[in-house]
Amino acid sequence: MQINRLFEIVYILLNKKTVTSNELAERFEVSSRTIYRDIETLSSAGIPVYTSKGKGGGISLLPDFVLNKAVITVEEKEDILSSLKAMNAVNLGKVNSALHKLSSIFGESHTDWIEVDFSSWANGQNETETFNTIKSAILGQRIIHFSYASAKGQQTVREVEPLKLCLKSSAWYLYGYCKSRCDFRFFKLRRIRELCISEKNFQRKVSNSIFSDENVLQVEYLKVRLKLSAEVAYRVYDEFDSYKQQEDGSFIAEINYPKGEKIFYYIATFGSYCEVLEPPDVRNAVKIELQNTLNHYL
Repeated sequence: MQINRLFEIVYILLNKKTVTSNELAERFEVSSRTIYRDIETLSSAGIPVYTSKGKGGGISLLPDFVLNKAVITVEEKEDILSSLKAMNAVNLGKVNSALHKLSSIFGESHTDWIEVDFSSWANGQNETETFNTIKSAILGQRIIHFSYASAKGQQTVREVEPLKLCLKSSAWYLYGYCKSRCDFRFFKLRRIRELCISEKNFQRKVSNSIFSDENVLQVEYLKVRLKLSAEVAYRVYDEFDSYKQQEDGSFIAEINYPKGEKIFYYIATFGSYCEVLEPPDVRNAVKIELQNTLNHYL
């Protein structure tokens, strides 16, 4: 259709600056006469297209035409392009195309200062596929079904209205209304299996920022005081805001951690380089867990 051809001609001119009528005619499989008629149509519509003769001549747009008409600043353009480059890290499919087109519209822009990869060092192909499937369900407002491994080790089947994909503490989560539990829930993407999109639609809406909604994240935290050996100093710098280094190189560190069984698994990741100092009940619980673990090796 002519309207599609006209749009693509403008895009090509934004990208290549100058192109010959023969190149355009060959690309669109039309005659050069048709291309010149298209140029006249664009000119009549207010697009400043001009032709030049001789070596290096051809069809061009006036320099900086779109850039001068933009209502955003140079800094804002850089932010848009950098954000798109970052979003490409989650494999959103057509982000590369949008990035390429907007780069042409904005002119020369520097986006090489940022590179983002949300995937783990392990194989994240399954998580990527899950992400894209859920994204489609959210945009299409379709209910999904999946098998889910809970933090308590239970395998359950869920029917969920998917509302938002969230990145929290280096992990991807689905936030949605669980019809199986009649409540809103977070689901870690790596624990989702046998995911499928149903034919049923839903109309439920979600707030713009769920993490700022106090009613969404009702989590109780426990202040834990730890003594950490110098060998895990890199983790102290990575994971703790409150710490003090001792004369022997070790650290006394504090962290607010969600209540529940996960706290033991977190402490266990430090191995013998960690000692729980406070609170006493957590210290005793860790001793019991360590003894139970040791019993497997007796």
